[in-house]
Amino acid sequence: MLLARSRLGLLLLGALLTFLLYLLLPAARRSRLDEGKRDWWAANGTVRTGTAAGDFPVFYREVPAAAVSPRRPDVLFLHGQAFTSKTWEALGTLALLAAEGYRAVAIDLPGYGDSPPVEMAMTAQGRRTFLEHVFQELGMQRPVLVSPSMSGRFSLPFLLAHGDQLAGFVPIAPVGIKDYTAEQYRGVQTPTLILYGDGDTGLAPQALQNLQHLPQHRVAVLPGAGHACYLDKPEAFHQALLGFLRQLK
Repeated sequence: MLLARSRLGLLLLGALLTFLLYLLLPAARRSRLDEGKRDWWAANGTVRTGTAAGDFPVFYREVPAAAVSPRRPDVLFLHGQAFTSKTWEALGTLALLAAEGYRAVAIDLPGYGDSPPVEMAMTAQGRRTFLEHVFQELGMQRPVLVSPSMSGRFSLPFLLAHGDQLAGFVPIAPVGIKDYTAEQYRGVQTPTLILYGDGDTGLAPQALQNLQHLPQHRVAVLPGAGHACYLDKPEAFHQALLGFLRQLK
């Protein structure tokens, strides 16, 4: 009887140790991965800043990617009225995408941050031309354009005129959506992620009502987030953005 109890005790002890190892080993692997990422940030996480030369100088921020894949599109971040390119640096978005192998660049729109005002930005055609200039100066071919709020005044004219020059479009409750008809939106074939926070009861519903006419769209709603949903729920925002980028061809 005593021998049987001893064997039973050893079996239970072995089962307990196996269970603990099952729990601890994945955590250890994650810890090593996190440590590897920290080492990469220490060596490559410096944000590169500069001003793209040309007729319309524009200030930009960029984190060099570890290894940019030619199959992954560049990503250009615009910003809302109360923000600048610094927002995407502070949020960790540029660094996160760089770690995933994307070339991610954020710019200061004309008259914001360190970019000087330009007269051409007063018209829709001028703002479209400005983005054409930015793509050319930064050497971006068919990038993904991320456009929150006020920057819709720049991104939407470009999308409607040159949607085929974008690999993807991520509007975040942009303004200017009512300037175009449902028929115009239906003519755009750019893959689109309509992204917004469910607490944005102003611009988000209007944007969805109009942008849902884009044929190749999907929708991501961030619970508990407001108009600047990327600030309220950065992890959920990054997850939705990366999910969209990974499914692009």
